[in-house]
Amino acid sequence: MNKKELLELIKVGEGYTLEFKESLSKELKKQIKYSICAFSNGVGGKILIGVRDSGEILGTDCDNSILAEIQHLGREINPHLKIIVNYSKELKIIIVEVFKSDELHNVNGMFFIREGPMTVKLVESSEIRSLFELGNQISFEEKLNEKFFFPKDFNFDKLNNFLDIAGIGGGDEINILRNLSLLKENKINNAGVLFFCEDIKKFILQANVSCVLYEGIKRVEIIDRKDFDSDILSNYNGAYNFILSKLNVNYIIERERIEKLELPKEAIREALINAFVHRDYFSNGHIQVDIFLDRVEISNPGGLPKNFDKSKFGNLSLPRNSLIMDLMFRANMVEKLGTGIRRIRESMKEYSLDVEFDFNDFFRVIFWRKGFIKVGTNAGTNAGTNAGTNAGTNAGTKLTKLQSKIIWKIENNAFITAKEISEFFKKDIRTIERNLTKLKENNFIEFVGSKKGGEWRIK
Repeated sequence: MNKKELLELIKVGEGYTLEFKESLSKELKKQIKYSICAFSNGVGGKILIGVRDSGEILGTDCDNSILAEIQHLGREINPHLKIIVNYSKELKIIIVEVFKSDELHNVNGMFFIREGPMTVKLVESSEIRSLFELGNQISFEEKLNEKFFFPKDFNFDKLNNFLDIAGIGGGDEINILRNLSLLKENKINNAGVLFFCEDIKKFILQANVSCVLYEGIKRVEIIDRKDFDSDILSNYNGAYNFILSKLNVNYIIERERIEKLELPKEAIREALINAFVHRDYFSNGHIQVDIFLDRVEISNPGGLPKNFDKSKFGNLSLPRNSLIMDLMFRANMVEKLGTGIRRIRESMKEYSLDVEFDFNDFFRVIFWRKGFIKVGTNAGTNAGTNAGTNAGTNAGTKLTKLQSKIIWKIENNAFITAKEISEFFKKDIRTIERNLTKLKENNFIEFVGSKKGGEWRIK
């Protein structure tokens, strides 16, 4: 790496694949070792020693013994890692290059990952199990897109707009793309395509976002619909503005009259970003926004990792698409890494509204609108559970609250299983099966078709 290339790398700033260290002090050596481990557990990366976090070049002295000492850090990681260490005499910067590994590495039993520009230690056993699961999968965002021809299909205006937002100074665009880990062998990977393409459907069919406004509380009468199929940032902005345009405005009178949307903007923003960052791009499904009379749902394909401890949900963060998260972070879309779920909960609590998280094959955030209560905890929605109970009374058989909730759940997912209902309401499966039987006997619901491929119908 020559002087010009090194200066351009520094301009990009710290991120998922780049870290700066001021010196080789005893404490920083330990941090460097942890970062080497984290880079190897991700897509690889570089550590520049002699550079401040701000990008200011301090320089550091170096000789063969120092280079050998850094090289040895790779052998202190289990399994051992081979790293490349070089020294720029012109800029007096040590360059440590780490490569993506096919194995997962640790330091004395401690596992580390990169989360944006930070090296993070995994503490919970469920985090480590999930890391092993994700580590055994092919990363969609890293795959080179064979349909995408560079530079013909690349939108350089979108790149320059991104660089302005990210505060990355001018330089050779090819080097910038390489330094952002988006370009390899003159081909763009899927992360780069998602951010800098013209027409996403041409290259990644499932990357669009569909937004639908319904008349009532069911997926029946559509009032308005819009699909967004450009780059990630454009799709995010389109979906965000669609949601805001469909929400009601509340008026709060304190010292003066204040207009306030019925749902907190921050919660909507975090849920949308979460959908782009954590979705499974291998799935044929797409991000879906559904707006009903009683709720707003934001869904994306790909639930939690199999080994993820659901009781830790909201406290642990293990992004499925770290490169995409890094680009979102650089574009100032992500304020604080790993805090999205907590921020959603907090902002909804400030509005005295309920929020619900549903995760199976899809991950869904459900924002309950004013006047409606989430079904998972209380009596249900005004238009859902109460309507179900009244219908039961009018038919001569009064439904229990649980039976009303089951009907509401079936109404929203005709293919739901007894096990999924049991997990959703945190009830014993035998209790759910017993209530399903009663509902069938009283002619409220029926199951049509085979045991595996059939569906529920509300009668």
